[in-house]
Amino acid sequence: MSKKIVVVGSSNTDMIIQLKRLPKPGETIVGGVFTTAAGGKGANQAVAAVRAGGDVTFICRIGSDMFGDTSFKGFINDRLDISGIIRDEKEPSGVALIFVDEKGENSIAVAPGANGKLSPDDIYKMKDIIVTADILLMQLEIPLETVEAAAKIAAENNVRIILNPAPARHLSDSLLEKISIITPNETEAEILTGVAVNNEEDAEKAAKVLMQKGVETVIITLGSKGAFAFNKTFKEVIPSYKVKAVDTTAAGDVFNGALTVALSEGKNLKDAILFANAAAALSVTKLGAQPSAPYKSDIKEMLNN
Repeated sequence: MSKKIVVVGSSNTDMIIQLKRLPKPGETIVGGVFTTAAGGKGANQAVAAVRAGGDVTFICRIGSDMFGDTSFKGFINDRLDISGIIRDEKEPSGVALIFVDEKGENSIAVAPGANGKLSPDDIYKMKDIIVTADILLMQLEIPLETVEAAAKIAAENNVRIILNPAPARHLSDSLLEKISIITPNETEAEILTGVAVNNEEDAEKAAKVLMQKGVETVIITLGSKGAFAFNKTFKEVIPSYKVKAVDTTAAGDVFNGALTVALSEGKNLKDAILFANAAAALSVTKLGAQPSAPYKSDIKEMLNN
């Protein structure tokens, strides 16, 4: 049985246009297909975790508008614990505009709205939720000082912290030293460490830089190549599952949500990453962020095939 997971992060509504290719600067492409879907890195990870079998409470701030109403109903339908969700009376809900090409690659712009108002004060009011968790999962689509406040509470109460450092930005050593597991992709790893990650040797160099700053375990996601995991006792590239990609938008979020669940269930690091890789592979076969997050039964089926 999984132990309690708390996700602190963003919630957006994604507005998606599917195109043959991504537009160049100044170019208009006509003929795309438009859809909307629930998104936001925090919400994606929370939904991915609960669908993967986790006991998940989500802390976020959404607007008191139609987008916020739709998101809120979606969280209830997914059986997320919504006791940490704040409805903002002034700021609109976050919105992301996403272009997706026929290869599944994407280009994204985000207007954070209420996400930008999730404050350290909000987090301190939710302290009791965080201190009773086994794992705290976070990303960087909310103010950095809010991430730091949540990390401080968790570290002081022996709650493991998983940080997905996306969107990429530089992080303080005081934050990094509190992190149990960090999960950058190759680009994010380079921004955090200054090491360009082009192969396994580079990934190890980058991981060592992060470990010198106090991170216990580094998992660098490598897209279709899988994930490189490194700590004091483990080093391995764990391969991904081969699928036909339709939309890669939330693959990293699904990976993080599923990874957190697997670890909360007591799986070892390699088995947890295998579980997360399977979930991420399934997610890219469907359009949309949260709509693509697979359920535990589907992940287990992929693992058994």
